[in-house]
Amino acid sequence: MRWYSRIAAAMCVALLQACATPPAITPTPPAAVAETREPVTILISIDGFRPDYLRRGVTPNLNRLVAEGLTGPMRPSFPTKTFPNHWTIVTGMVPDHTGLVGNKMEDAARPGEIFTMAETDPFWWNATPPIWVDAERAGIRTGTLFWPGSEVAFGGTATKSGHAKVEGGVRPQDWLAFNDAISETQRVNTLLDWLRRPAAIRPRLLTLYFDRVDVIGHESGPDSAEVAEAAATIDRQIGALRDGLAALRQPANLVIVSDHGMGPTSSERVVTLDLPAGSYHVLETGPYATVVPTPGQEAVVERQLLAPHPHMQCWRKQDIPSRFRYGSNPRVAPILCLAEMGWLILEKAPTKPSTGGAHGYDNQAPEMLALFIAAGPAFRHGTVPAFDNVDVYPLLRTLLGLPPRTGIDGTDAPFRPWLAPR
Repeated sequence: MRWYSRIAAAMCVALLQACATPPAITPTPPAAVAETREPVTILISIDGFRPDYLRRGVTPNLNRLVAEGLTGPMRPSFPTKTFPNHWTIVTGMVPDHTGLVGNKMEDAARPGEIFTMAETDPFWWNATPPIWVDAERAGIRTGTLFWPGSEVAFGGTATKSGHAKVEGGVRPQDWLAFNDAISETQRVNTLLDWLRRPAAIRPRLLTLYFDRVDVIGHESGPDSAEVAEAAATIDRQIGALRDGLAALRQPANLVIVSDHGMGPTSSERVVTLDLPAGSYHVLETGPYATVVPTPGQEAVVERQLLAPHPHMQCWRKQDIPSRFRYGSNPRVAPILCLAEMGWLILEKAPTKPSTGGAHGYDNQAPEMLALFIAAGPAFRHGTVPAFDNVDVYPLLRTLLGLPPRTGIDGTDAPFRPWLAPR
């Protein structure tokens, strides 16, 4: 056989063997199984957002949530100020019971000290635990972005040595103190980053805080084009949050609130206290004034303030009308003066004209109504009748599966007809 014939024969044999032997099959790796995530609860505050801002045609994302979920008029607590109401929302207790009775206050147990919104000493906050403390104690991981008071080590004690360190206390496992240099986009992205974590270190209760609408409302007034623009800006962030949650396939129960509304103000609508110098000091002025008479000057101050005044009414703390649920706490000033809607109480008349917005008025005034929207797998679509903001805290407990807490001022009863079966 010629050499090329032998080669051809060998090639035929090899070909026949190849056809007879099936090729090796490389197994295809199984497709990655998508994680099934349980719903998280996200509490969002849009500070100073009046519910009627939803009717200005600039909030498609918030309006979509209204169409999908639950809404209704929410009454803030008195005083209609930022810190008292944020703390009430997360504790279920009115300011008179939480001890956060104003943005600025005194306590006889700490003579010479004044509480301001920068205060983190647990002494001022320790009367009742916020929802993240309840959750952490129950083994539910929490993360808070800027919620007033969330940087406080609840239950702890501030030491006077070193750099005002705190011994003991409970904080969220993830928290950031307020910093207005951190943009709304950064805030949303940080929350989404927390939700990208492995399940073992992923928060199940989260809070988010936006201050832009309130800031612009003070500067320009609630009816201004600037407020509409601010509302539109925050609405886009709500849309970005929802898109991020969808990309993560993360179901969420969103509870979106504001702490109060906003009323229009003008330098032409001012009541001055006109008290003798040295007879008093004030803690807060504006829609209301908290007045502390100098010892020995009580009669002078009361004679001036308790008399009838146009556009203002004053009470001794023990005489404040019961509907305000305010006046029994030791931190409430001896005299409270409350302005008519749109008026301001100041120590002296303003020296130049101005307009803007303010809050702190009667908590039943329509201008002070607060935003409430709840949407997610836990909620049916509907409109809840008017309720008080102390009811948000027990709703959060229900969403987290925490048992009801006794001895609080709120109840989740207003929401029960609209809660989906668990």
